[in-house]
Amino acid sequence: MSANSAFSKLDALSRRLEAIEHAQSMLGVDEAVMMPVGGGEKRAEAMATLAGLYHEMATAPQVGDWLADAEAETLDEMQALALGEFRRVYTNMTCLSSEFVSRQVNARIRSEQLWRELRPTGDWKTFLPAFEGVVATAREEAQLRADVLGLTPYDAMMEQYDPGNRAVDIDPVFAGLKAFLKDFVPEALAHQEDKLARRPLKPLNAPFPIDRQKALGLVMMEAIGFDFDHGRLDVSHHPFCGGVPTDIRMTTRHTEAEFLTSLMGTLHETGHGLYEQNLPHEWTHWPVGRARGMAIHESQSLFVEKQIARSPEFWEWAMPHVRETLGEEAVAGWELEDVLAHVHMIERRLIRVDADEATYPLHVILRYEIEKDLIEGRLAARDVPEAWDAKMREYLGLSTIDNMKDGPMQDVHWPSGALGYFPSYTLGAIIAAQLWAAIERDHPSAREDMRHGRFVALNDWRRDRIWREASRYSTPDLLKRATGEPLSARHFEEHLRRRYLA
Repeated sequence: MSANSAFSKLDALSRRLEAIEHAQSMLGVDEAVMMPVGGGEKRAEAMATLAGLYHEMATAPQVGDWLADAEAETLDEMQALALGEFRRVYTNMTCLSSEFVSRQVNARIRSEQLWRELRPTGDWKTFLPAFEGVVATAREEAQLRADVLGLTPYDAMMEQYDPGNRAVDIDPVFAGLKAFLKDFVPEALAHQEDKLARRPLKPLNAPFPIDRQKALGLVMMEAIGFDFDHGRLDVSHHPFCGGVPTDIRMTTRHTEAEFLTSLMGTLHETGHGLYEQNLPHEWTHWPVGRARGMAIHESQSLFVEKQIARSPEFWEWAMPHVRETLGEEAVAGWELEDVLAHVHMIERRLIRVDADEATYPLHVILRYEIEKDLIEGRLAARDVPEAWDAKMREYLGLSTIDNMKDGPMQDVHWPSGALGYFPSYTLGAIIAAQLWAAIERDHPSAREDMRHGRFVALNDWRRDRIWREASRYSTPDLLKRATGEPLSARHFEEHLRRRYLA
């Protein structure tokens, strides 16, 4: 294709935008991992400048002209898909005015700063006016996007995180899962109590030296397929996966009191890293070459953490490595069942991020239902505490009516304006289980492979069906093409029954 073609101009622009994103990402990683406290002010200034430059370049008037001209050019299948995804991203970037964005950013910053100050004491009354401002601008954003995209307001917000997801498809899946879990959790807890009565929980043999924990994490990462020529593991306050596909920066955190939280966090982030490392490198400068969205990304991290790293087969293989790396004294007297009792512990908790895989979806469904009502005007911001408490009582048998800190003020998402994001967490868990069911159908030896530390076939399947497909298709279409069926919670429910009722 000619260097003067509109598609070639968009290709050149995409490479420049990718370079800016690369710099932004590395500045963000450095800030979280090793930047001294005194560097914060200038770092914020640099990142804000780069963000402004990126937006200015990506939304310049000529970009719209290039898009229109490129759509009239003769393109091959991949170029057409790339152009379509570029158009989708461009439309979503340009449908909000600079005046609105400025107002919204101010409301979000004020709300998040106030939340950080007031969350420790749960002072909802003082926080409420700022939160009302965030909800008001979120509703305005949702309507502005909905008008341009031809979607309902909440669907227009979800589109920013998981392209193609629609509430009309998610509602019945979540309703069915919620009904299942409300019965399943008490049954699983009773089953757990009976098992612990017969075989009491063995305490972890702390302390676990940090250097040995890190060594164990690196052994597990390498075995599962992480490429250390194109990535590394560091430590930060909150674990995350950042960087760029050719230079993945993962972090974890450690405590000498126990090693399982750190190991599971490391493996969770490894799932994110594997996805990024295996995207089609020839297209990473175009939106079509990026990860599809939050639900698919979360499905890849949860696949590694839940389907692989919390399975009995994985631990059959892992225990000798744990003994070798942490030291025999770390697991002296332990058998497989003793480790699994910790790994599979279920408990009703108020805090979402501390929840296990059986109760976690109820936390997410609660937030999904509330934020949808907030965006669509059926619920006022001031009434969130009562709605939250009613759902928490119904779903988990817990109350937060006098505990705002551990209730509607526990997450940073809403104070910072991220509405439309929460369903991605549980959609990721559902998708991970659905992918595993498809893999077992295609590779009946999958569990036996894990028992012997063989993860190549699991990675090859996901590389072909998910990773290399990047953003060629919408979230629902990608899942259906990978597994042969639309989103279904059936496989997740079967996964929970097998793990917690056996």
